[in-house]
Amino acid sequence: MRTDIKVGALFPDYELPDHTNTKRKLSQLQGMDPMVIMLGRGIYCPKDRQQLRQLVDFSSQMDVGFSRIVYINCDNLILSNDLRLGMGAHWPFLRDENRTIMHDLEIQEYTDPHNNPMIPHTFVLEPGLKIYKIYNGYWYWGRPSMAELHQDLRDITMKCRYDFKIDTIEMRAQWERNERDNFYPYGKSWEEVFIRMAGDVDKF
Repeated sequence: MRTDIKVGALFPDYELPDHTNTKRKLSQLQGMDPMVIMLGRGIYCPKDRQQLRQLVDFSSQMDVGFSRIVYINCDNLILSNDLRLGMGAHWPFLRDENRTIMHDLEIQEYTDPHNNPMIPHTFVLEPGLKIYKIYNGYWYWGRPSMAELHQDLRDITMKCRYDFKIDTIEMRAQWERNERDNFYPYGKSWEEVFIRMAGDVDKF
């Protein structure tokens, strides 16, 4: 992998078509939430399918934790949708048929010239596409468990949510002064929050 892609750096803001063939930028999908990006081999890989199966169950926790998830592989539109529907996933599946990410991040899995996939990686990002953790999933046990993702997202949430601890004198005083900027949803309406979490990232 490129040496500048490391913890603390910014993940590139790639723009790729999703499972509906709509182009999406990662920053647009993330908004101001924590985000997990899974870079995978594609529909043929049993390790990808196993990780996605775990993420499908975990995604309901991410929803109530106001966190985002994106899966990216090099499959075509039909295969990408076959995988998404077959797994029962509801989050964006982005397609990189031109292998832009593979070449840009220098993660070609050169041991498999037939499929020519990316080396699987899972990135956990703070808001602003800031890299918090990188997992190399060439071997399945290099991929994060859901317990590890839970811990990562807890740590990020403690950093990025002003109101993670509302039982302080300072936070209580802000609330009583009707100063709500540091309380979720931080100036947005709940309508905006839930419409965005439901997937309509273009509306707000």
